[in-house]
Amino acid sequence: MADYRNLEVWQKAMKLTMMIYDAADTFPNHERYGLVSQMERAAVSIPSNIAEGYGRQSDKEFYHFLSIARGSLYELQTQVYIASGRSYMSEERTNKTNQRLDQLGRMIYGFMRRLENANPSICRKPKADSR
Repeated sequence: MADYRNLEVWQKAMKLTMMIYDAADTFPNHERYGLVSQMERAAVSIPSNIAEGYGRQSDKEFYHFLSIARGSLYELQTQVYIASGRSYMSEERTNKTNQRLDQLGRMIYGFMRRLENANPSICRKPKADSR
């Protein structure tokens, strides 16, 4: 594959990012530099890390960046729960967003497993020195 933009996981991450920006536009102004900023950064981090990892052209580095993207996804998921708890997002929007987050999380995890299966050493940590 010649371009990260052809990756379905990247495309879904971009759609999720746009969803988050749309949702955040409805939050109270006092959250602009708080929760809104955090959510937008976490959302942007997901497709950005997928793209950066792909660009490294190494399975080991790609796996590492997918792991970072997955961490950002979990961060965003937590922030969605906070926004919902503060009634900044409707139940319908929260459910739709959580469905997309779950789907994207499964896709990233699946991609990581495929890389792992192709090259099992990419996720192993070096053994500790036993002196």
